Amino acid sequence: MEKYREVEKSIIKKFRKDIWSKFVKAIMEYELIQEKDTLMVCMSGGKDSFLLAKCIQELKRHGRVHFDVHYVTMDPGYKEENRQAILENAKLLNIPLEIFDSDIFSVVDKIAYEKPCYMCARMRRGFLYSKAQELGCNKIVLGHHFDDVIETTLLSMFYGSEIKTMMPKLHSDHFKGLELIRPLYLVKEEAILAWKKYNQLTFLDCACRFTEDCAKKEQQPSKRLEIKELIQNLKKINKNIDYNIFKSLDNINLNCVLGYVKNKEKHSFLEEYNHKKEK
Repeated sequence: MEKYREVEKSIIKKFRKDIWSKFVKAIMEYELIQEKDTLMVCMSGGKDSFLLAKCIQELKRHGRVHFDVHYVTMDPGYKEENRQAILENAKLLNIPLEIFDSDIFSVVDKIAYEKPCYMCARMRRGFLYSKAQELGCNKIVLGHHFDDVIETTLLSMFYGSEIKTMMPKLHSDHFKGLELIRPLYLVKEEAILAWKKYNQLTFLDCACRFTEDCAKKEQQPSKRLEIKELIQNLKKINKNIDYNIFKSLDNINLNCVLGYVKNKEKHSFLEEYNHKKEK
């Protein structure tokens, strides 16, 4: 049996409970893919995006909803060995990958070298939305998983002073008719790592040429890594802590919060409190 066939079989059989079922559940529960959608699956070269691509392929072959799909990698200036590693994995896993070039790394190097990540992320998003429009896609598909959601939530609380999470889907503010969706939203990273190990696959951890330089300059863990380690320590006390954090975002009691923001407008609990007093 060819390697990619073995990988596909493992998703449906061995990892059915922890990957495939949760992938399908997210699509159904959050209404991520509809009839006649045209998807652009964004491939970074890591384990998450390659698993995402294989799941989307399986869904297209065996699902009841009919849709079209493009598998795309944007090369912002990768080292040649990283680019080749992505292409080789795409070939190994039978993914019809298209690579298009941009000069993001060169631009960021000139204008934001000290803190490149924010600028790089913004520019990447713009290039990807433009490519999706060029291909006639109405949805961009990203490989963020359950752990990304939890970590983003805590990062917002601890360092952004707000309760905000990574949503399963979003409308684009600047590209009319485009949506961003995250079908691995309910899949835990440990399941993805187990899938990778079981199939003896090797993926890029990070193809960004700035990462190593930033790590050397900071000489300390990233904030996301700090949060990841914090969650792991908390799970030693309560194994369900990550699920409880996730569930709390779907179970907010507005009677017991000091305030909230809706459509950029700030509201206080005093609005309703004083209104009840007047009655």
